[in-house]
Amino acid sequence: MEPKEEMPFMLWGLDPIFSAFARLYIRDILQMTESTQVPGIYFYNSHPIYKVDILGIVVYKRERDDFFCYGVDDSTGVINCLCWKNDTLKEASIPGDSRQTAGAQGGFDPVAEMRKLQRAQQSRCRVEIGELLRVRGPVKTSRQQREREISASVFYKVDDPVMAVQIAWMMEVPELYRQCYDKPLQLQSNNTSSASVSSISKATNIIRDFLNQKSVAKFRPYDVQDLLQPLVLSQPTSTSEDQEPVAGPSGCQQLRQLLKQALKTLQDEGFVFRKVKSEDEVYSVTVHDKELVIAVKDVIREDSKREKYAEKGVHVLHILSAVRHRYSLNLTKEALELVLKSLECNSDIISCSDSHYTMLV
Repeated sequence: MEPKEEMPFMLWGLDPIFSAFARLYIRDILQMTESTQVPGIYFYNSHPIYKVDILGIVVYKRERDDFFCYGVDDSTGVINCLCWKNDTLKEASIPGDSRQTAGAQGGFDPVAEMRKLQRAQQSRCRVEIGELLRVRGPVKTSRQQREREISASVFYKVDDPVMAVQIAWMMEVPELYRQCYDKPLQLQSNNTSSASVSSISKATNIIRDFLNQKSVAKFRPYDVQDLLQPLVLSQPTSTSEDQEPVAGPSGCQQLRQLLKQALKTLQDEGFVFRKVKSEDEVYSVTVHDKELVIAVKDVIREDSKREKYAEKGVHVLHILSAVRHRYSLNLTKEALELVLKSLECNSDIISCSDSHYTMLV
């Protein structure tokens, strides 16, 4: 990233990713560009990042008096993780009075219990090659080899006999990329545009919350128009004798314009769509449209049985084309993705990859 393209460091705190542990692929951590303003801060797609959260297999290890050094591989790359030992790990045993230990037989022995806790902690922090390790901490560049590494603030071995943790991780991280990391941060340039966006955002949230709470499947614009009335400031109906009338949209016009923009935003998100475009504006709420959900399930169920899709699953674009032909030509990809996500959360279907789906047997 060129210096002129970097966001000024005074604005970094406006990006929520800056204060979070970013769950990035190791490949991207190694390729991030270091800031020219503040050393130790890196940029991924204009997002300032300095601490990350990774999960991977240990492929090499070294141990020193003060730290462990693990090489972690998440299948996209390998990064060195410097994991510092705490005082408990450095101690060979917990100091205690042997007479107290002997006198505590038959009752609660605090020294013995502390030893158990110490052994449990050591077993979680001493990771062997081939075991699963999770590491969270800031990204650093080593002085000696000038290689990028993670200085762990938290690290522990993950017990994952049925790979449940790894599967959940592989499903969550691509979604974070789509929703956060691959979308550049956009800051409003002036207060007017900020106020406008804020009003549209509030209107969109009001309509969305109402439709969800009432489980509405279909509605017309005038059904939700009154919900936005508190957001609209009506123009003054009269002026003083010394003032000229101020031209501007009336309260009713502002309300209709705000409603139009909010419905467009919901359509762009896929939350609502129009099954048939006609003078009678009828909007369908995507996840509450039972006929649409049934059509999507039928397409996936039928095509999953075909030899062409038996192994990889049915591609999302094929599902979109089939559902458009069967149900509505106006269905958007965003609306379909919301239905697929809802079906997957309900364990009706399963994603074979980012864009392939099949029925859950």
